[in-house]
Amino acid sequence: MSATGTLGEFGLIERYFTRRGRPAASARPEGSSRVALGVGDDCALLAPAPGMQLAISTDMLVEGRHFLSTVDPARLGHKALAVNLSDLAACGARPVAFTLALALPSVEEGWLAGFSRGLFALADAHSCELVGGDTTRGPLNISITVFGELPAGSALLRSGARAGDDLWASGTLGDARLALEAFRGTLVLPSALFEMARARMEQPTPRVALGQALRGIASAAVDVSDGLLGDLRHILEASRVGARVDADAAIELIAANAHPAGGEARLDMETLRRCALSGGDDYELLFTAPPDLRQAVEQAGRASATPVARIGRIEAEPGVRVVDRAGAPVAQRFTSFDHFG
Repeated sequence: MSATGTLGEFGLIERYFTRRGRPAASARPEGSSRVALGVGDDCALLAPAPGMQLAISTDMLVEGRHFLSTVDPARLGHKALAVNLSDLAACGARPVAFTLALALPSVEEGWLAGFSRGLFALADAHSCELVGGDTTRGPLNISITVFGELPAGSALLRSGARAGDDLWASGTLGDARLALEAFRGTLVLPSALFEMARARMEQPTPRVALGQALRGIASAAVDVSDGLLGDLRHILEASRVGARVDADAAIELIAANAHPAGGEARLDMETLRRCALSGGDDYELLFTAPPDLRQAVEQAGRASATPVARIGRIEAEPGVRVVDRAGAPVAQRFTSFDHFG
């Protein structure tokens, strides 16, 4: 980015991150906001409702590591908040507020206008208020801390999976990885397929409504950020169980699905499995639930307008066993994203 104006730090905050035409928290209907004091003081003040717990999560996006320099700033603003809302979804929490820490190499007002537009569009869709943060000069770095609330004792955790539970996934898997491989030049995709996959990578959909609908139904949950198999291991380790994953069921969840109208696969099975099982950046929910609650899970999906699909089961034996539709072991090796790997 290059500087196009003389905005200082506080002018930047005032112009792009201070909302206009919104009533103060004290003037809103009772119960409509948990924000007692937002942007403008040394601290924000949140007021959880009686009997509720706060859910808090932080994520950082670094240029060149988490996103490309060519990404549309509005999409980046969306994604910066979406990855945090996805954590709330995995916990079953309702979004309340967030803070933003932003390092910028320079002040580029066109970029800031797009970024803030995408950020606030998603924030408004989830009634999640920006309540503070910080800005500084440095390599482009975006850090958001999000706050949510949920009834005490109702949080979805990673530690509740039990042998015999079904393993479910929401939405679609693997499309972001398809886009990444196309950007890297290791895959050549038709333009329509690439644009679909790119949108999934740059504008993920946090499954907030589904997470809340699964409270009392799912036994464990995690969001898929670093790859399905890698994130599944967080559940397995916390719950001290293992899992059997149907690789063919997982590749059916690739939204682009890499199939033309004629049905002949554009991509080989190894690539499809790698994208679906170890792709990362999907921000879908991976969760477990007892088999006798299958109808309840499907109803939660319908109620939240989110597709859900069974892709395996939890087993007592530790470890992950990847099989094909016939139950035969899949020999392919899968690796998930590791920031220091």
